[in-house]
Amino acid sequence: MKQWYEELFENYAMKYDQEYFTQGTIGECDFIEKEINYNKNFRILDMGCGTGRHSIELTKSGYNVVGIDLFFSQLKRANEKASAQKLKIDFQKHDARNLPFRSEFDLVIMLCEGGFPLMETDEMNFEFSRMLQKL
Repeated sequence: MKQWYEELFENYAMKYDQEYFTQGTIGECDFIEKEINYNKNFRILDMGCGTGRHSIELTKSGYNVVGIDLFFSQLKRANEKASAQKLKIDFQKHDARNLPFRSEFDLVIMLCEGGFPLMETDEMNFEFSRMLQKL
């Protein structure tokens, strides 16, 4: 049986980029770049990347980005958008609560829904935040 959030995002990818809250992507990426002093050597993990909007913008700016999401439909759309712009971005399907990465990234971003709304208890949120510190 699917979880409620799996059903929610199953067919959402095409509509996602039209949502009002996605319109600030460039400004959000500008903020990220400023915060890391435009260091193009940073390896960035975009957790809960959705349709890849931040991964794509940061890659266009010269950053090495890996985007992860729980939903194939979101990742499929992210790959379509990146391919249309001739960008090579490593999009991977992972559950943010159980990642295979350890100390591989200089920066982890999780914007918009990302992963926290999917946590079912405060304890899960706490454990998740501790796990993020190890990335």
